[in-house]
Amino acid sequence: MLVSLSAFFLVAGAVFFLAGTLGLLRFPDVYTRLHALTKADNLGLGLMVLGLMLQVESLAAAGKLLFIWLLLLVASATAGQLVASWAQGKGIAPWRG
Repeated sequence: MLVSLSAFFLVAGAVFFLAGTLGLLRFPDVYTRLHALTKADNLGLGLMVLGLMLQVESLAAAGKLLFIWLLLLVASATAGQLVASWAQGKGIAPWRG
């Protein structure tokens, strides 16, 4: 039961990673691409971490996985903000459809 739940979270995380990658390839401008990457990848990584936490044998290992995910959340938000600020500074206008 626990293995199948873990596999479900891992596959769901991979689907969100795939969705973020498709967003990077298909969306028209830097702002929408950033949105796709930061949202989908953060959720995908969270689901993968949850799936891996179900497989670890110690609470310390689960805590390390959670800490890694939190660090990557902060890093992703910071990088997204920096890229969006750079694009805005260069005068790149958001896509209006």
